[in-house]
Amino acid sequence: MSQIIAFKSKEGIVLASDGKAIDFKIGGGAFDLEVQRLFALTSHSAVLTGGAAQGESICRSLKTFIEEEDLSDIDAIYQASLPFLASEYETFMRKTCEVLPVDPIHQLYFILAGYLPGNDEAPFRLYLIWPKNRLPYLDGEEISSAFSVPRIMRLEYHLAQLSNEGAPLDHVLTVVRQALENQAETQDEIAGPFSYATITRDGYQSV
Repeated sequence: MSQIIAFKSKEGIVLASDGKAIDFKIGGGAFDLEVQRLFALTSHSAVLTGGAAQGESICRSLKTFIEEEDLSDIDAIYQASLPFLASEYETFMRKTCEVLPVDPIHQLYFILAGYLPGNDEAPFRLYLIWPKNRLPYLDGEEISSAFSVPRIMRLEYHLAQLSNEGAPLDHVLTVVRQALENQAETQDEIAGPFSYATITRDGYQSV
């Protein structure tokens, strides 16, 4: 399990993740891993991954792919990332299924976030890429204002209100930080190190 949270408004984007994952031994049994779930892709974009620990290595591959393709526009990054991530995920699932049964525990979630220059009305984008229909396939859709995996509906509703109100990102970050760390206090499968970042017109910044 993991916890990732994403928020956007006209002011910018806030991203957050925990740093724990669970993996499985071929002979049976599970063990905890410390993972990185938040990655800057370019100066104005990033990716979050939730779910299985293998999301970390896939995000590292995605970062290399985006750099090699010299992409910067978040919409172009999304269009290129969707088939790339789908292929990487299918490869991961096929290899996993050689030794373990297909199970929802192997699901992966990705949130792409970034700035779209030249669009003053909606300058920021969040895209969810996930196994929407059936394993091992990924699909994508745009996130309107806030999303969390696993879903924290009360938090998402609050964040949507803050987005509509144009709340300062510092305040949103405080709300997100408190929610994430509260989750860690009550759920053993969520733990630090925690990662936080913002994306504004000035670019990506780790907090």
